[in-house]
Amino acid sequence: MIAKPTPPRRPRWRSLALLALCLAPLLWPLHHLAERYYQEELASQNRQTLDLYVANLLGTLHRYETLPQILGDLPALRGVLADPLRLEAVTNANRLLKDIVQKTGAEVMYLMDVSGNTLAASNWDKRDSFVGRNFAFRPYFNEAMAGRLGRFFGQGTTSAKRGYFFAAAVRDRERIVGVLVVKVDLDHTETLWGRTPEQLLLTDHNGVVILTSRPDWRFRATRALTEAERQAIIAIQPYPTQAPQPLVLNQDAWISQTRDIKETGWQVSILAPRMLVDRSVQTVMAIGAGTLLVLMLLAGLVMQRRRHYIDRIDFEARGRQELENRVAERTADLEGLNTRLKSAVLERENAQQEAVRAQDELVQAGKLSVLGTMSASISHELNQPLAAIRSYAENAEILLDHQRTEDARGNLKLIGELTGRMASIIAHLRAFARRDRHAPESVALQPALDDALALLAKRRRAMAVELIRDLPEATLWVQAGETRLRQVLGNLLANALDALTEKANPRRLWLSAEQRDGCVYLYIRDNGPGFSRQALEHAKEPFFTTKTRTQGLGLGLAICESLMRALGGELLLANHPEGGALLTLQLRVAAPGATLPNSEDPSA
Repeated sequence: MIAKPTPPRRPRWRSLALLALCLAPLLWPLHHLAERYYQEELASQNRQTLDLYVANLLGTLHRYETLPQILGDLPALRGVLADPLRLEAVTNANRLLKDIVQKTGAEVMYLMDVSGNTLAASNWDKRDSFVGRNFAFRPYFNEAMAGRLGRFFGQGTTSAKRGYFFAAAVRDRERIVGVLVVKVDLDHTETLWGRTPEQLLLTDHNGVVILTSRPDWRFRATRALTEAERQAIIAIQPYPTQAPQPLVLNQDAWISQTRDIKETGWQVSILAPRMLVDRSVQTVMAIGAGTLLVLMLLAGLVMQRRRHYIDRIDFEARGRQELENRVAERTADLEGLNTRLKSAVLERENAQQEAVRAQDELVQAGKLSVLGTMSASISHELNQPLAAIRSYAENAEILLDHQRTEDARGNLKLIGELTGRMASIIAHLRAFARRDRHAPESVALQPALDDALALLAKRRRAMAVELIRDLPEATLWVQAGETRLRQVLGNLLANALDALTEKANPRRLWLSAEQRDGCVYLYIRDNGPGFSRQALEHAKEPFFTTKTRTQGLGLGLAICESLMRALGGELLLANHPEGGALLTLQLRVAAPGATLPNSEDPSA
């Protein structure tokens, strides 16, 4: 008899079920590891997003932080505070503030007196104008009146628009005469957050949401408010409501990260839906469960059909390869996203640096043009000729008393020459304020230096300053403008005498010059205290001075620096090794006696 083939054994389902019960607990550590992995990945992405948003917010605030402190010295604003009832002064201030707002991008700027009444505003011609309104109840006003930089976030009681306020005191010497306020619109910053699964919210020191990507969360309290906080909210009115409603969030539905912003006392949080992690974990668990099911099926097939062993091994290998490909694709996607985020942060930082440099240039330009450089410069430059005219006039009076008519006539002639020189200085300063360009001319250095010394001769003799000259006998010709060169020399020599004022005798002033490498170098040295480190760094900046307000405005060296650059030369400041200050003027050599037409005609 031919033996019948043995029928294949049926799958042992009971054994497979038992195997499944034994392997099922392995899914719990898989779930734990997958959840931990995806939470860390999500936290890393959210941390970068949070840093980017905080940098953008602080960058926006820093652009406007120094504006009220800088612009408080504008003559138009001081004119309103001095005479708030003069219509012309109010109109000029309103137009100036409107022009500054258009150039800087601020929401609104307004000027208040010491009582909190708004005298001028950039929105003076709008329906929601601030002019005539009183904002003394706002914290920024009180902080500015206390001499600090006022900061405050709130919704405007007039415009009903949210904004961040910077306020600084306007001073008349040491007395506070008003407050200048800049309001920054943060609505644009909020719109940049876009529509993403992650939600951002910014809370102030009261725990109230002031900026958020979810409009229905706005102005809700994330914690219980104390009675003192409620009273403060009623007093300063930072929100559209005096009793913020609580914001109730399901903590199990969100994964949150929070960062403090110390400059403003705020907290910024990013909330990611937990379902982003759960979805990925579920995918991993499905893959794990599938893998477990595959293993059980393989085990069943091994018990049932050993002849399919090679096929089963190949199937398992394909499953592993597919899993590895998915993991590799996911890793590549995450790396690409990380690279793009880093690139975006770098671009933001570069843009912020450019904005800071642009703001610095705006401040420097404002110091020279908007803040009345012209009037201060004229006052500074005419002091020396006026002092000489006064001295000649006094001498002429004495000479006339002694019947010395010819000598008195000589003094009057010198006075006439000095008045002509003052007219030339005024004409030059007017052209200098307009950034005019002047044609070069050949100027003899020694006569210009003698003329500058003559203006200061009486003061030098009164101070008993010993003058030590070491100048070449041959005339040194330099490329310059005669009036501008005398202006520079007069300023530098006057500063040297100022430096010797507080020094005890002996007081000395050295003058020397040399010609080399196509340039003429004039050295002015004194035995005074010299420059401090801060003075060496900032002496050429407008309005920087180590003198009192009555002694100087801090414009002399700034004017000299600008004039030297216009002449194609350079002004160098240093301390001499033996003590005292050393100033070096570098000028281009010019052809002897080849004087070109002078473009500094006072009639220009």
